[in-house]
Amino acid sequence: MAETDNRGSAGGEVLAPDLMARVRQIQVRTHRMVSNMLSGAYKSTFRGTGIEFEEVRQYQPGDDIRTIDWNVTARTGEPFVKTFVEERQLTLQLVIDTSLSMDFGSRERSKRETAAEFAALMAYVAVFQHDQVGLSLFSDEPGLHLNPKKGLSHVMRVIREVIAAKPGGKGSSLVNVLEHQLRMLRRRSMIFVVSDFLTTSEEDWSLVLARLSAKHDVVCVRITDPFEEELPRAGLITMRDIESGQMVDVDTRSSSVREHWRRAATERAAALDEILLRARSERIDLSTCGDVGESVVRFFRKRMRRR
Repeated sequence: MAETDNRGSAGGEVLAPDLMARVRQIQVRTHRMVSNMLSGAYKSTFRGTGIEFEEVRQYQPGDDIRTIDWNVTARTGEPFVKTFVEERQLTLQLVIDTSLSMDFGSRERSKRETAAEFAALMAYVAVFQHDQVGLSLFSDEPGLHLNPKKGLSHVMRVIREVIAAKPGGKGSSLVNVLEHQLRMLRRRSMIFVVSDFLTTSEEDWSLVLARLSAKHDVVCVRITDPFEEELPRAGLITMRDIESGQMVDVDTRSSSVREHWRRAATERAAALDEILLRARSERIDLSTCGDVGESVVRFFRKRMRRR
């Protein structure tokens, strides 16, 4: 697979000091999160892509006769069986939304920075387990794609690319980026699709997600900001849509306006849940004001209990 970069890359550039500072902050926060507990939960939760041959040994009562190695058995005159172990190495693919709406944040972090922190956390845990990590950025069309690789230097590039990617595109084309994963990922992978999922009505994206989930283990990571969930009582405020540029006056003193805002957020979440249920995919919720590590650990624990 060729490495493509059709949106601009931080891989060969010197980042601006402020971006470097943000990268270092994310490094520090995620290193604290990558504890033995989190690494163990990752290892237990996400299994390898298959089994691999380990050795041949003599048959023992209770062994599955389907594992008999007939060539060795014929050569020695005694029954021998093949033993296998689970192939541990995973391919972790991070698919991250870089549309304009991801740059919004009403608290200490933007949705983009929250996505970068999640990407860093998962990439660090994966690389410590000797797994490969890949990256795909997208907005209204697929952007930068990095082939899965091992190593800390590659993980650092993944973090830099998420932080330094130029925001663009009006909306997020989930159809295009998911179809791109279907074409590019040859082996079964663990895929995290990270987005705010503000538009879940895009035609046929649920069908592509179902096709992708049939071949890979897909988890959708929804990033929200408290302001998008509930309006504060702040009087008459003027808001600008970050993607369309449209200005609108909103009277947050009105209980009906706040209720309509809250109901719209609930309906968006319900629509996403319905799509994920049909596609047999799972969801992690992250907030720009929440602890990313705690949310991931909760997801791991919930998944381990089911298994």
